Amino acid sequence: MPADLASWATLGGLVLGYALGSIPFGLILTRFAGLGDVRAIGSGNIGATNVLRTGRKGLAAATLLGDALKGTAAVLIARNLGEGPALAAGLGAFLGHCFPVWLGFRGGKGVATFIGVLLAFSPPALGIFALIWLGLAFALKYSSLAALVASAATPLALWVLGVPAQAVLFLLMGVLLWWKHAPNIRRLASGTEGRIGQKG
Repeated sequence: MPADLASWATLGGLVLGYALGSIPFGLILTRFAGLGDVRAIGSGNIGATNVLRTGRKGLAAATLLGDALKGTAAVLIARNLGEGPALAAGLGAFLGHCFPVWLGFRGGKGVATFIGVLLAFSPPALGIFALIWLGLAFALKYSSLAALVASAATPLALWVLGVPAQAVLFLLMGVLLWWKHAPNIRRLASGTEGRIGQKG
């Protein structure tokens, strides 16, 4: 593919990814369910964790699935144009979820979309992510801490698996994910972060 055409394909992947990633499933599903604006409850976030605060586990699961699969879909569609556009689409989907233009660039924290993009690129690395998350979540009961550590380990796992370009992508996404979790990190440091299964 000529260089100029490859550049346009990469830009197209980024735009496609952003468009898909910016679909706010949490907001859409809670509104269709007659629960109003999910941004008005809990943390004000549009992700599955905040949707769960409505008491509707099914809606939370659907939100998690939608937020993950939009990342997977973006990468798989863009991959038809090459690896560069696929990488751009993965980044675009993550950015779209975290900073959707339709919601004033105030979106989710990115964990589900991170997982969905990882599924499209490397199921083995996703398995490593899942093992780390499950182990820490079971042992320490902190979902946010488990996600932070698992996301930090993902670039290293991809590097070991021999896909450095993907490792760089997930390093960048991981930095943004940690930045979006700054309030959680402060609560973890102060001992006030909610644990899995904790009431109130």
